Amino acid sequence: SSLFFIFPTRLSSSLTLPWADSKVEKSKQLSPVTRNHQKFITKHFPSVTALSDLRLPCSAIFGNPRARELLAMAFWWPLIVLALAYGLCRFLFMLIPVNVPSIDVDVSDVTEGNQAQENSFIYIPPRGRTQQSETKVQCYEPATMKYLGYFPALSPSEVEERVALAKKAQTVWAKSSFKQRRQFLRILLKYILEHQQLICEVSSRDTGKTMVDASLGEIMTTCEKITWLLSEGERWLKPEYRSSGRSMIHKKAKVEFHPLGVIGAIVSWNYPFHNVFNPMLAAVFSGNGIVIKVSEHASWSGCFYFRIIQAALTAVGAPDNLVDVITGFAETGEALVSSVDKVIFVGSPGVGKKIMRNAAKNLVPVTLELGGKDAFIVCEDVDVPHVAQVAVRAALQSSGQNCAGAERFYVHRDVYASFVTQVSQIVKSVSAGPPLTGRYDMGALCMQEHSERLQNLVNDALEKGAEIVARGSFGHLGEGAVDQFFPPTVIVNVDHTMKLMQEEAFGPILPIMKFSTDEEAIKLANDSRYGLGCAVFSGSQRRAREIASKIHTGVAAVNDFASSYMCQAILSLVFT
Repeated sequence: SSLFFIFPTRLSSSLTLPWADSKVEKSKQLSPVTRNHQKFITKHFPSVTALSDLRLPCSAIFGNPRARELLAMAFWWPLIVLALAYGLCRFLFMLIPVNVPSIDVDVSDVTEGNQAQENSFIYIPPRGRTQQSETKVQCYEPATMKYLGYFPALSPSEVEERVALAKKAQTVWAKSSFKQRRQFLRILLKYILEHQQLICEVSSRDTGKTMVDASLGEIMTTCEKITWLLSEGERWLKPEYRSSGRSMIHKKAKVEFHPLGVIGAIVSWNYPFHNVFNPMLAAVFSGNGIVIKVSEHASWSGCFYFRIIQAALTAVGAPDNLVDVITGFAETGEALVSSVDKVIFVGSPGVGKKIMRNAAKNLVPVTLELGGKDAFIVCEDVDVPHVAQVAVRAALQSSGQNCAGAERFYVHRDVYASFVTQVSQIVKSVSAGPPLTGRYDMGALCMQEHSERLQNLVNDALEKGAEIVARGSFGHLGEGAVDQFFPPTVIVNVDHTMKLMQEEAFGPILPIMKFSTDEEAIKLANDSRYGLGCAVFSGSQRRAREIASKIHTGVAAVNDFASSYMCQAILSLVFT
């Protein structure tokens, strides 16, 4: 109402403002509204005593900086207050707990000590031959060689039957609401947070990793995936309006996202929980079904994790067979590739090529993640003790069996000696042994005969002039499990003629090479057929970013290692 006095048009000059007449007792006769007007005008326009004084052209009002400021305040303040009120209500609404039911999952046969008596023995797998002709997938603990049981190796006809059931269920699930899908994610998240130790123990027993490695690589990454889908997933799947161009300006262009059908995922063994949940979460949230072929080296854990998924799907009323987990060898995987609507594969380049060829026969789209040989670049202006700690973690996490693990270390010659000294001191203090004893820093290698392959890579480097400067130690190992461990190793005087600098090692080895200029470091980092990721460390963020931008990799970390795995926004949904 105060603004009324700023916009008079034609008012009589004989009228005076109520408070301008000294004969009027203002305190008795002025109304509250008039009193507010008085305060406003006398404060901002002290020279005004009559309405005739307000007879100003609009141009004068809008030309006055103070008047413009008052107009802006009068316009924006209500909007600001409304926006703050809306934000506060949204925040308070978020604080209201969502009713998330609990699920029961049978864990009687996966907890240590509850294993059937007939399975409590040491299993020594046959060396020198594959299991492809077997009808059973035998499972054992890599760190102790204790037998865990077996699962059937499904035939092609059995795989096709499982996929057909999933397709039938998917046609129903495609019509589900995002509310129902979010509830499914919340149930899973609740169970994971309440049973972290159990999930990590199962992963540790089946793959040989430590509990810390399981917590970082299995729990944290999976929970981050779920929370991101809960907050961002629906927005990414909503229709998008695009420019229709000048010639079609009278039209509207829209992109809609629809489920593909049934996804076939063939996943690796190094992180069995995350590798099963990662494709499953995105597929189900996008309205798809999914059939997951778990690795023959991690079938025991994968089939247990499947029980968690089944229980959560049942709790939200999802159709049976929407998600399925199958076990077997190459024949099983080949049958899956030829039966589904899209293939996701994580594994070796050799197997990836075979999958691509098989998928091409039916024009099935594929997404492949085929390992890495990540470069770890250290410039001369870094905090060497800090970066040395990060480097050891980057190489030794999960005994080096990490797709995004650092496998090539390029260090500026000015800090090369101090970096090697710092890394060597840390590695010498690392001990490897059975992870569930809780006494060791590093666990076992998962795959049989992998330690022999790692030693061959080291021997090739030594024959070409490399030198071992530090190695970790072993703890108490069972007689049958000695070959499942490899000591953390630091090697210097390496170059790119060595297999160790060209082939994916997938083990706890740190080969360190020096460089003189940023251009040389970039050239060395790009001298690889792999391009998964890299890490660049420098005291200058700008310099580190410039180096990282010139390295031909899918992801790059600046002054950090593998942080992209915790940033789901960089990874798009590939199941729509």
